[in-house]
Amino acid sequence: MNEKAPALTIALAGQPNVGKSTIYNLLTGQSQYVSNWPGKTSECQECCFNFHGERIRLVDLPGTYSLSANSVEEQIARDYLIKDRPDVLLVILDAVNLERNLYLVAELLNLPVPFVLGINRTDLADSQDIHIEPEVLQAAIKVPVIPLVAQRGEGIQEAIEAAVHLALHLEEWKPDRPLIREDHLKVLDELEQIIQNRVPVPYPTDWVAVKLLEGDRKITEMVQENLGADWEKVHALLLQHDDAFLAVVSERYDWINRMVHAAIVRPRSGKVTITDRLDRVATHSVWGVLVLIAVMAGLFGLTFSIGIPIQTWLEKNVIQAAATWIFGTFTYFPQWIVSLIANGLISGVGTVLTLLPILVLFFFGMGILEDSGYMARAAFVMDQAMHPFGLHGKSFLPLSFSIGCNVPAVMESRIIEEPRSRLITILLTPFIPCFPRLSVVVILAPIFFGKNAFLYSLLIFSIPIIFLVIYGKCFHELLQSGKHNAFIMELPLYQAPQLKAIFKSVGVRIVDFLKGAGTIILVVSAGLWALSYFPGGNIEGSFLSLWGQWLDPVSKLIGLDWRMAVALITSMLRSENTLSTLSVLYGVGPQMTLSEAAASQVTPAAGLAFLAMQILFIPCIATLAAIRNESKSWRWTLGYVGLRLMTSLIVGILIYQGYRLFQWGV
Repeated sequence: MNEKAPALTIALAGQPNVGKSTIYNLLTGQSQYVSNWPGKTSECQECCFNFHGERIRLVDLPGTYSLSANSVEEQIARDYLIKDRPDVLLVILDAVNLERNLYLVAELLNLPVPFVLGINRTDLADSQDIHIEPEVLQAAIKVPVIPLVAQRGEGIQEAIEAAVHLALHLEEWKPDRPLIREDHLKVLDELEQIIQNRVPVPYPTDWVAVKLLEGDRKITEMVQENLGADWEKVHALLLQHDDAFLAVVSERYDWINRMVHAAIVRPRSGKVTITDRLDRVATHSVWGVLVLIAVMAGLFGLTFSIGIPIQTWLEKNVIQAAATWIFGTFTYFPQWIVSLIANGLISGVGTVLTLLPILVLFFFGMGILEDSGYMARAAFVMDQAMHPFGLHGKSFLPLSFSIGCNVPAVMESRIIEEPRSRLITILLTPFIPCFPRLSVVVILAPIFFGKNAFLYSLLIFSIPIIFLVIYGKCFHELLQSGKHNAFIMELPLYQAPQLKAIFKSVGVRIVDFLKGAGTIILVVSAGLWALSYFPGGNIEGSFLSLWGQWLDPVSKLIGLDWRMAVALITSMLRSENTLSTLSVLYGVGPQMTLSEAAASQVTPAAGLAFLAMQILFIPCIATLAAIRNESKSWRWTLGYVGLRLMTSLIVGILIYQGYRLFQWGV
């Protein structure tokens, strides 16, 4: 491989969901997550590739609708273009939404960075009777224009060749730029004269002047800081022309209309497409919700009807069989080493391994829904329901799937571009109890409450939903100051899912899980094993049981003994460990069942408090690992552990003491 320094830097730019990441992956061999959602890249991705014997640096900028820095993505892209200034841009446009995409082009033309236009999805446009003439568009804008079908790799080599040629022949860069309305040209000239030589390098003076007229907040603050007392001259000029924004924007749209009329032939007026027909149902306020419920139920049902049996088979025939083989084979090794391998490390590996069937099936099903364009409709339908939490429609998907398994649900939060909304979604998602945690309640409720088990179970299941609402509002106020994020989102055309791309995206996500979350699961599993084994060689005489006995004064406030406290702690490894731990600590065997042991020692008040704590307790380590992996923050992860611990403890005490007071009152 040629390892010499890159000869050129090419940056990929474009609005969200135009296919930049697909092109990036094809050129570099990387595996960036790609799907038919708007806004998949929230930071600059960079890699090198060889092209005709030369080393090229390729930078994939976040998808941005404009250069106004209204979002984190727009700020990142704008800063890179101005401060790092690549040799050339390859601007990707969506052929189906060319008119909207050209607004970004109109803004880029005012920056001193040459670019080539790549019009992607021309095949999809043709299927909708939208015919684009690249040669006419090229002649109109005076910028190289290359038609692309990125999913099939068509036109990409030609686009790179055009970009390299332009970077090496800058004298050919003479585009047709949109200007400002004539009635505001004078004020623009005056602004440029005032700020001349007062604008920080490398910001272009003419571009900064236009941004001042637009009212760009960050540019205005920068100029005000640099001008000092002279800012009053600029401020007075802007006040005299407070309609300047319209003068700038209207000229851009006039320019776009000229380009579109010259180069695009649209279908006849009134023609109803397949997308139009499907969206009459999929985006309907009532039918759309019913369709969404049916789709999610189907995805949920298929994933777990296939995934759970595979998970059970792996657990029995691989994990348990391996542990049994270890105990039977390494009899001459110290017992603690054998137990560490069998019950610690293999248990950790088993947690990762048994999750894989569910993750693969879930991500494959999601890939089909995303690539087809349906999930954008799901977000649209659920947008209003998410507003009380400061979220928007995209947060619905992680929350809805959490009942099956919190791990893929937390991982799916990456579809949300805005960092704070994504963090809120990550923190709220595990409040939806997963299936194993619900199973513990279903099994223990009849033991504690007898014939009233159903009613008590409904009460317990409602508790985490209540706290999801409470903490959702709290996180919204804390992280977003009560402000709602604007939810601007296109509804892409429906298309046949690209199976090759879906399989690739599934592989990327699984590898990401194994690299990030898998390591944490293994380490924590070994740690929990050590606490449950030493120093006595069994859980009854372990540090874990000792801590449980130390917690006895607190446990008594909830009506529990130390054994139930230990069962809660071991549920962090896997939620269903609560049952096996109780069986061990209560001495369940041929003479006594778990039902008999627990029923004889746990009052209904304590049982209600215990199950409420169980459903609110710290999530399993696989979920915590996913939270750390997606939030990229140990601070938030550990803070979340503390929040769930304190919440479960306070709720347990209040329920137990309140239940007793109620009984005394009666």
